[in-house]
Amino acid sequence: MATRINLVEDERNLNNVLTSYLEKEGWEVRSFTNGNDAFDEIDDTPDIWILDIMLPGIDGFELLREIRKRDSVIPVIFISARDKDIDRVVGLEMGSDDYMPKPFLPRELVIRVKKILNRVRRSEGVITIPPYKIDEARRTVIEETNDESRAIELTSMEFDLLLLFVNGRGKPFSRDQILDKVWGYDHYGSDRAVDDLVRRLRKKMPEFKIETVYGFGYKSVNI
Repeated sequence: MATRINLVEDERNLNNVLTSYLEKEGWEVRSFTNGNDAFDEIDDTPDIWILDIMLPGIDGFELLREIRKRDSVIPVIFISARDKDIDRVVGLEMGSDDYMPKPFLPRELVIRVKKILNRVRRSEGVITIPPYKIDEARRTVIEETNDESRAIELTSMEFDLLLLFVNGRGKPFSRDQILDKVWGYDHYGSDRAVDDLVRRLRKKMPEFKIETVYGFGYKSVNI
């Protein structure tokens, strides 16, 4: 089955160019030029969403909120002319997986989509770090306590950060290393993006201890 992408970009020329580049990869692309039309298809389940922030009607931030209400793990890439750290941080905090400031090369978007899809489709075994069971193949986390279990919903980037710490087995990672390994490319955003991602993972998995290495980065301490 072909990879399915929902693209929401109100600038028609850019929308057409991006659609063309994505379709050349053999991917099926549904494109929208305003937030309202995209919202009407919000229950669609593509492999990845690509959202502009500033849209006629419902904006990209609101679309992301609605997507996350329905699916906590589907990858989302923001594209926007708003190239400010606060916009990046807000987008990542809301659960986006990437943020690309305009202008950018269409080929760069293709590369980032490939990297995110490869991360999501990566397959390994089940790792147990009490009280958590981490299933790499299904990309799920189950917390088991007192004969009860519950699923912990992580975004794809939160899950990748978790795997980085798990596979690192206590190794400290600098913020630059986390940007490179989790985002999967040279990321030029603020270190705040890393700090925010760590904060979110700590909140969702408080028993998975992540220690701050001051002036450097982070490491896991219970593996």
